[in-house]
This record gives sequence, C-alpha cells and structure tokens, in this order.
Amino acid sequence: MKVAINRLKDFISFDEDTDKIAELLTQSGLEVEGVERFESIPGGLRGVVIGEVMTCVPHPNADRLKVTTVDVGGEIVPIVCGAPNVDKGQKVVVATVGAELTPERGEPFTIKKAKIRGEVSQGMICAEDELGLGQSHDGIMVLDTDLPNGTPASEYFDLEVGDVLEIGLTPNRADAASHLGVARDLKALLKKDVIMPDVSAFKVDNTSRSVEVEVESFEDCPRYAGLTISNIKVEPSPSWLQNYLKALGLEPINNVVDITNFILHDLGQPLHAFDLDQVANDKIIVKKLPKDTPFVTLDEKERKLTGEELMICDENHGLCIAGVFGGKGSGVSDQTTSIFLESAYFSPDVIRKGSQVHGLKTDASFRFERGTDPNMPLFALKRAAMLIKEIAGGEVTSEVVDLYPVPVSDFEIDVKYAHIDRLIGKHIPKELVNEILENLEIKVANESEEGFKAIVKPYRVDVTREADIIEEVLRIYGFENVLLSETYEAGFLAEHPAKDSNKLQYRTSELLSGMGFHEIMTNSLTKPSYAEKSGFLNVEENVEIYNKLSEDLGVMRQTLLFTGLEVLAHNINRRQKDLKLFEFGTAYFKEKEGYREEKHLSLFLTGDKAAESWLEPSKPVGFPDLYTIVERLLDKLNISLPNVEIIHEAPFEYALKLTLGEKEIGKVGVLSSKITKLAEVKQEVFFAELRWDYLLKKASGLKQYQEISKFPEVRRDLSLVIDKEVSFDTVKKVAEKAGGKLLKHIGVFDVYQGDKIDAGKKAYALSFYLQDNSKTLTDKIIDQSMSRLMKSFEKEIGALIRK
Repeated sequence: MKVAINRLKDFISFDEDTDKIAELLTQSGLEVEGVERFESIPGGLRGVVIGEVMTCVPHPNADRLKVTTVDVGGEIVPIVCGAPNVDKGQKVVVATVGAELTPERGEPFTIKKAKIRGEVSQGMICAEDELGLGQSHDGIMVLDTDLPNGTPASEYFDLEVGDVLEIGLTPNRADAASHLGVARDLKALLKKDVIMPDVSAFKVDNTSRSVEVEVESFEDCPRYAGLTISNIKVEPSPSWLQNYLKALGLEPINNVVDITNFILHDLGQPLHAFDLDQVANDKIIVKKLPKDTPFVTLDEKERKLTGEELMICDENHGLCIAGVFGGKGSGVSDQTTSIFLESAYFSPDVIRKGSQVHGLKTDASFRFERGTDPNMPLFALKRAAMLIKEIAGGEVTSEVVDLYPVPVSDFEIDVKYAHIDRLIGKHIPKELVNEILENLEIKVANESEEGFKAIVKPYRVDVTREADIIEEVLRIYGFENVLLSETYEAGFLAEHPAKDSNKLQYRTSELLSGMGFHEIMTNSLTKPSYAEKSGFLNVEENVEIYNKLSEDLGVMRQTLLFTGLEVLAHNINRRQKDLKLFEFGTAYFKEKEGYREEKHLSLFLTGDKAAESWLEPSKPVGFPDLYTIVERLLDKLNISLPNVEIIHEAPFEYALKLTLGEKEIGKVGVLSSKITKLAEVKQEVFFAELRWDYLLKKASGLKQYQEISKFPEVRRDLSLVIDKEVSFDTVKKVAEKAGGKLLKHIGVFDVYQGDKIDAGKKAYALSFYLQDNSKTLTDKIIDQSMSRLMKSFEKEIGALIRK
C-alpha cells in the first residue's frame, strides 16, 4: 500500500522528515518497506530553465533550421532550433547542457553540446512533448510570464514533488489501508489531532432523479447508501487529482472514476459510480442471482455466477459484483451525464467469496473483505458528491438513501492493568495507558484501580480482545522501550517446547564434521602459567585445585584456547600440519561470591586448506575461511548475523568481536605469535571461541528449509567507492534495510585500493540478488529497489556510485 507524505500532511500536521515518519510507523507495526520519490513531471525538469530568445536568424546551411541566441540567466547561449514558431523576443523553456529529459514518447535523453550543420548548439528550446508535459509537437512552448531568465522551469509549471511510503500492510490492519488510517496512527505517535475534510456544505439541490433502493439481505449488506448526481461532464481530471493517483501507482481514468479512487485511498471507503441511464427504472436491488447466471464484467469477460456472490442489480439484470468488480455497460463513460453513486458496508465474508471464486483482486475487495468502517459510508458519500460537483459539475438530484436498520455496535472489552504489565513485561503508568488509547480513538470507560472498559469503534476489526488492547498500548509505547531479559517467556498466550541442547550440539557437530573438522575433548585442568603470561586472562579468576596432582594441572581453564593449542602442537610435531579442530567445553571462573561456569565452542584452523595435488597447488587457510564457517554455524542455529567490530587485542593479532544486541557472543581472528609460542606452536593459527550457552538461548531451533522458489532470481551489480574505515558489515546492514524483503543475498566479487581512486578510499564491487517468492519481478520493481539501495548508500555511508 502506498501513502503520499504530502497528502498525509493534509490529515495531520507534522514537521518530521520522511525518514522519521517511516521509522515511527515501522516501529508501531505499519512496516515501511521503501520510500519512493514522486515527480509529477518525470525527471523533475532538472537543468530546464526559463529563457528569452535574443536573436533568431535562418541557419546558413539548412532551410528548416534557425540559429538563435537565448538568455538563460546570466549567460547567452547559441541554440539551433527546428521549430517553425521560434522567434526573437519569446519567453521559452530551455533545456541546458547536461539536462536529462523524459519525453512523452521514447526514451530519456541528455542534452549535450553539439554542432548542427556546422553551427554550435548549447541546449534545446523545448516543445511540450519533449518535457513530458503533453502530446503536442507542433512547435516550441511560448510562455506568457514575467519570471526572470534563468528561473527553474519547475517553478513556472508548479512541479509537484513528494515522497511516497510503501507500507507492507498486515492482514489485520484493514483500518490503516488509507491516508486517514495512517494519520490515525500518527495521531497517537505524535500526539496531534487528525483533520477531517469538511462536508458541512453538502446539500441536495433537488429531487428530480430519485432512485429506489432495495436490500434483500441486511446480513450480507448491513448498510447501503447512495444518491444521484445529474448534468455532469465526464472528462480528464485536474492535474492535482491525476498527480495524487499517479503517486500511488494508479492510472487516471476520468474525473468521476478518479474521485471514487481518491476517496478509497483517502478515507478507506470504496465507492462505485453507475451510469444512471443504464439502470432500468431507476431502481437498485442488492441481492444474489441464481447459479450459472452469465455476467460480463468490465474486463469484457463473461463469468458464470455461483449464486454466492452479492450483486448490485436493477430490475432486469446484474450491474456489478458487489464490492469486487463492475459490470460492462453500467460503468461511467465519456457519454455519461448522470450517475448513481454507491457507498456501502458489506459483510467481509460475502465479499471474500465473490473475490476468490472469480479470482478478482481489486483495491475495493482488498478493503471490504478485511472489514471497512460501517460509520464511514455516509461521510465518504457526501465528500465524493461535493468533489464531483466541483470538478465535473452537475447537481445532487436525489435525497441521500441510507439503509442501515441495525447499526454495528462498538466493541466493549474489559481490561485489567495487571494484565497489561504482565504481558508487556514492564509497568506502564495508568495515565500513559489511557492517553495512548484515547489518542487511538479507543475510549476508556468505567475506570477503577484494577482496570477499565475499552470502547472500540467498529473500524478496528482487529481489536476485539483484552490482548489486542494490550498490543495497541505496546506498539505505540514502543517495543524498543521494553528491555528484554536473556531468557524469554510468555505468560499464558502460548507454550513453546523446550530446546533440546543436546540435539543442537549434535547437529552442530555434524555440520562441522561435514566441513572437515575433527572434534577434540581436552582436560579442564591446565597450567597456571597460561593465565600469567597470556596478557588477557585474569589470574585472580583462576579456579585453583586444592589437591592438585601437579603444577601443570593446577587450575581450571578460563578458555578452551590453550588446551586446544596443545593438541595442535602434538599433531604438528608428528608432521600433521593441516588441522581443523573443534571442541565443546566448559570454562571456569572464580568470582567474589563463588564460581561461574560457561559452555564454550572453540574452532581451530591451521596449515593448508587441502593436501597438495596435481590438480591445484596447496593454499594456506585464511581468516575468511574461519569466519565463513562461523556464519554457517549461526545460520544452522537460525541466529541472525551478529554485529561485528574489528579489534587488535590479546590473544589475537587481529580479530572480529561478534555481538548480538549488547551481548558479546565470541571472537574470531588470527592468534598472535606470542600466544601460540606458549604452547610451542610455530605456525599461523586461526581461532574462534563462541559462548555456546548464549547461542543456545538465541537459537530458535534448527534452520527450516523450504522449497526453492519457482520465480527467478535477479542479479544486479554496483560499484561503490567508500572510505576505508567503512566495513562491509556496515554496507550490508544499509543494504538489508533499504532492500527489504526482496533482497535475498549480497556478495562481494572485487575490492580495490590503489592510485586509481582517491587516497583513503576503497572500491567494493557488489552483487545484489533480488527475488519475490510470489511473482516474477518486473523491471520497474527491480529499478525501484536498486534506486533505493543507491540512495541509501549515498546518504548513509557517503558512497560514490560508479556507473
């Protein structure tokens, strides 16, 4: 679902920038998957200015061309022009050198300095189709304006520019499927009032064309409203309305249909306009038609009805599948002069049946089948009628029909403050709870020390239980404001099977063994001298053995490092130099008030990747080999990739510190020679030690695999020039945030540092893999995704995109 920031500001006033609004909405549950820039004229007329033709003479070498000089503000440039109407003294629109134009037809092109039949031309005097402003190519645009030469053309044409949010709307939030719905959430987040359109001026002009309405089942259609408007003129919509629809990815059709689409996306209330002259005997009947009745829809396909669809009919035949799709012949056309405008509240169940059985998914059915606001039809009807009169002319020629025999009641929900605190896991003051709910238009009634009764308006179809009220409080209060403990628990909402730590350890051992590792088991007793000479272990935390057998086995180990190095030394001394080892073991620590134990997982890599053969020479292992193994291990445990920080501290020469949230989960790096010599190991060793106990807490079970998508994956490459200090991890996080659900994988296939780029810079060649598991990606969606990525790289890490 798309929401235009400019239109959102008509409902609620705010000064926050688009990124902040996107962040607030995402944190509250309306996930913003992307931000697009809408320009009513493609390209935004950048580099296009108002100019004045100073001279105009025939081209010496071409009969149909003229050589002009044009004042473009501070500079007079020569331009060769082929338009028959160009003349001295005209105010014209000039595309200067470097401007990129998107014409009405054809591909975008860039204005370059050129020689045309021997005469220099530094720009182009434009016709309206060359600017994307219309279809005419009869001649250049001649302006009637006093604007100074050099004024950007965007100011003259009142170019509309604005950000558009792409919101991944979850099925339960039907109430937010409009600008008004999003504004209601912002009301609670920003604590500002929502401004509704004013319909107080609505009036019935006369009753010369009344329509009789009959609803056979109010269970299927609890509310049906409508009126007639006569003497309208159907024509293209004004530019503001067309721009509104285009920003949301919709194609304008005509002023009447465009207004119904405007109301749908503005207020969340679908409307339908019927050509009144096609309605037999001016009578509307809401009913179901017999099974196998043929019905031709707007797409000119004949469909056999199942008898379960709710239909809008006249006395002779069906006019529309209610809430889903219109019928051929009854819709608004260029010849329409009178309409019947429908605004209804249908049962979600009956609309869902009609939509699914015919495979028709429309903006209207999307909203109706999830549940619309039963209190909105009359307001939306009046709003639309006023707009139609303003834009298409005409007059309201009937009383408003509003059949609503059994009004839908508000939901009443008993809520206890203790349950709010228990489910959220944090005490939230009663005053704040009440304020949040009131701002969400949820009334707090019958309040006591223990709780209250929440009165919820029926447009909030997802808020019907006490847990739903608590969720509303939490999402506005902010999930990020609730600190989580290391162990998660649920009060009574669900029971989760206990994690089998032995199974997870066994599966991890299988994974490592499959990658060529050998498991070792070493003694928990070790030399005190390791802690004394290591430079990173605290001697005071040694757990000493009172009845020690020898000095070499005098303390419990604080790390699996040194006992593992002893195994390496034993094997290397016996000419087994290519080693991959892992160990699950316990580390022990002495504290002021007792002792502490931690389960660790250690990994060792040293020597060559594989034995030397005639196929290829042997290659030594490197840091990427070990880090890739750690990544695969975390993926196996279904743990998200951690944050990384480059460190240079004992026992490593260099390493990455891995953290999840605020908690360190381990380190991966190459050991310093000082450390390896303590165990008499003389070759380079790569080592990782991970806190296994903490990984078990974070693991959400073993990774579940799914069927390979039947829709193709798309690869796009980018080259970024960035500061040397910017890590790939930072680049990856920016990409994952901007790429959203479509971005499946990011790869690096080249890194360059040298004299061909600025000092202090490096170049990454990156590959991006995009895929949608539900459909084939179009070029438009791919280009939009890549554009978001490039803008994020430029904005957040100061990247230069090499194109």
